[in-house]
Amino acid sequence: MNTRLSRPARWSPLSFDDLRKEMNRIFETSFERPEGQAQVIAPLANFAETEKEFEISLDLPGIKLEEVNVEFRDGHLCISGERKQVTEEKGKTFHRIEQTHGEFRRVIALGNEVDAEKISAKYEHGVLTVTAPKVSAVQPKKINVTT
Repeated sequence: MNTRLSRPARWSPLSFDDLRKEMNRIFETSFERPEGQAQVIAPLANFAETEKEFEISLDLPGIKLEEVNVEFRDGHLCISGERKQVTEEKGKTFHRIEQTHGEFRRVIALGNEVDAEKISAKYEHGVLTVTAPKVSAVQPKKINVTT
């Protein structure tokens, strides 16, 4: 019996870029949710302040206005809603669905500085912008004393 040993494959180290790509691939596939299971979405937000108001904007692409709820209570701005799952249609077969779906909720503490009656919101091009004017600060009034 003649057995021939093959030469072992030569080991070559991965570059850091290759290692990063492989780690990303492992994490992406390890934490995928089962088909059809909703996940919690955390929309990206910007929060700005001027002397007169707070401005909060959230990226909500693909979400219909009817699926968004904006409330102000106890000094907190609460924005919630749901992105519906993409479903297959007759004559259309999806080979990959990467867009996230599920419920989302962001709560931003604004405190008592906000005039709740004047809060406004607009939804344009997939971005929700909420403007919360500050309460007019009561300025001390100088009282002249006469003799």
